[in-house]
Amino acid sequence: MRYADGGGLTAAGRAKREAVRFEAAEMFKQGVRPPEAARRLRESAYAWHAVWRDGGKSALASKGSGGFPCQLNDAQVERLQAELDAGPAAHGWSEDQRWTLARVAELIHGLFGHRYIPRGVSYLLHRLGWSPQVPAHRAVERDEHAVAAWRTEQWSRVRGRPSSWARG
Repeated sequence: MRYADGGGLTAAGRAKREAVRFEAAEMFKQGVRPPEAARRLRESAYAWHAVWRDGGKSALASKGSGGFPCQLNDAQVERLQAELDAGPAAHGWSEDQRWTLARVAELIHGLFGHRYIPRGVSYLLHRLGWSPQVPAHRAVERDEHAVAAWRTEQWSRVRGRPSSWARG
């Protein structure tokens, strides 16, 4: 299955799916055929039936979360979070205040000696609660009050109003 946010099932979600598979195993044990089990559970049961037939109920147990396990332990993840909170300038990237995937990968390699590809960094940051954001490009000298005043006073005159919304 694919999920919209790029992640997988949570532990609770895996447990719920496992319970459905175990329910299917009980049906198979009672002689219920896969099409009937699928109708009752609203799930495809043919693959589960084959796994159950070969390995029993224990073969239907959850295998845990998918994907490659995180290379960082809990203490390293906490330290990474603290280093990210310190900002890019604290690590030598002073030209702008943006964490890019390449910069975070370089930071991880420098701190812990683990190499991550950008997609792996993205998964790790998502797990830590970070989201991709593009900051608004605004001049340091920008005067918000002057911009707001211009919008209210000048913009309607510059833009003009059509006399009619009718075509032609």
